[in-house]
Amino acid sequence: MNDNLQKIVDFFESIEHVSTEEKNVLTKAAQDTARALTKSEFELDIEASLERMRAVALTIQKSNDLIKVAESLYNELRLLDFTNIRNAQVVINLGDNQNYLVCIYTEGTAEIFKESRYETSPIIQNLYDELDTSHNALYQKEIKDKEFEDWLTWRKNTTSTFDKKLLEARSVCFYLYSIGEGHLGISTYNSITKQQLEILKRFRNVFELAYRRFMDVAKAEEQAENLKLEKETLEKTLIELKATQSQLIHSEKMASLGELTAGIAHEIQNPLNFVNNFSEISMELLEEMLEELNSGNIEEVKFITKDVIQNLEKTLYHGKRADGIVKGMLQHSRKNTDEKKYADINALADEYLRLAYHGLRAKDKSFNATLETDFDESIGKVYLIPQDMGRVILNLLNNAFYAVNDKKQQNLKYYQPTVSISTKKNKEKIEIKISDNGNGIPQNILDKIFQPFFTTKPTGEGTGLGLSLSYDIVKAQSGELKVQTKKEKGTTFIIELPLHQKKDQNQKSDTPK
Repeated sequence: MNDNLQKIVDFFESIEHVSTEEKNVLTKAAQDTARALTKSEFELDIEASLERMRAVALTIQKSNDLIKVAESLYNELRLLDFTNIRNAQVVINLGDNQNYLVCIYTEGTAEIFKESRYETSPIIQNLYDELDTSHNALYQKEIKDKEFEDWLTWRKNTTSTFDKKLLEARSVCFYLYSIGEGHLGISTYNSITKQQLEILKRFRNVFELAYRRFMDVAKAEEQAENLKLEKETLEKTLIELKATQSQLIHSEKMASLGELTAGIAHEIQNPLNFVNNFSEISMELLEEMLEELNSGNIEEVKFITKDVIQNLEKTLYHGKRADGIVKGMLQHSRKNTDEKKYADINALADEYLRLAYHGLRAKDKSFNATLETDFDESIGKVYLIPQDMGRVILNLLNNAFYAVNDKKQQNLKYYQPTVSISTKKNKEKIEIKISDNGNGIPQNILDKIFQPFFTTKPTGEGTGLGLSLSYDIVKAQSGELKVQTKKEKGTTFIIELPLHQKKDQNQKSDTPK
């Protein structure tokens, strides 16, 4: 009894004129009051415990934080005189009714693991079956005798933190409440009272908050994992796309190089033929001159000597021409292709016109076209990357020859394939125009022609990177690449470049002097 109430009872007991009956009534009232006060204090203790568990539930940030709820449940029930509690547990169904996230707290020891219902003891399987039948059920069972011994054997073989107190126990009781796709509860070494079961039920109500919090966190974790997987997939796809793009760009460059090589081979063959022919003729003349010398015919020797000198001059001329072509080819294949220099744009355009034409002729001997040039001689030299601009001109010329050759296949009367290239100085810009009289570009695809991998050529005849690379190269040199086209009349590509470009400070000067 409360000390103050006991003092009041003792005081009335000491008063002589108060009857025994009155004293008994007073004592009973004091005892009832004491019990009510004790019950009220205990109720306050329960509410305090529930509030502390609510606070723990709100701290859940990740799935494994559920162990904090199990720990809180264990400690709060111990404070509320659950002296026979063995452990507290929180279990969540992972969504397939077979695997579960299990959080168990036992006297300072926390366990978190995933468990399959079909890899547990028959008792635990039955536990899951019962709890999964309802989202709001109570599972209450005492394991004893043979069943307890079998469960104990299973438990020894499935945990590294075996509870040694079980060796002294004769039974284990489970009190578990299901909530949603999970359950919360305790196991004890012997049965609990109805009052304790009601207290546990109140904790079950608090667990609903923890369960909702967990489901939100689990969903967020799943979304984060999915995003991570998607990111990894996208990164892998990006790497593969970059590799594919590099291969395609390499293929495009190799295709251009093949056409360029065919043109160079044709160009170099002509001077080599002259060198070979004049060398053979000169050898015959020298043999003839030797015979005339033996005959003493000096006049004839002088005449033959003049012919030999003329032949050697022609041989030297064509040898130098072949040398120039080889040097140009070596310059084109130079590794340092990003070096700007002053270049004769007219000579560059004329050279690549012939190389592109002969490159196509090397593949199709029957192909012929009229080549037209109109170069503005006032342009002079332009500061740019010659190899890159040569690749642009070559790509555009190859497309032009492809267009006229495609139209020629239609066997139109009086059609003469024509490709022209011109240059023009326009204030602070120069224009390079490459035109053909093919069928033109359809209007519905005109806005797509500079997109990477877009091509109208049949499969295997184009990578769809020629115009895209050309567009990027011209942009990189502070220029613009435009297109004009008319149905059945032809197409004109216009390269606009600034006439004067500011040189980099680190760039070595190569201004013509």
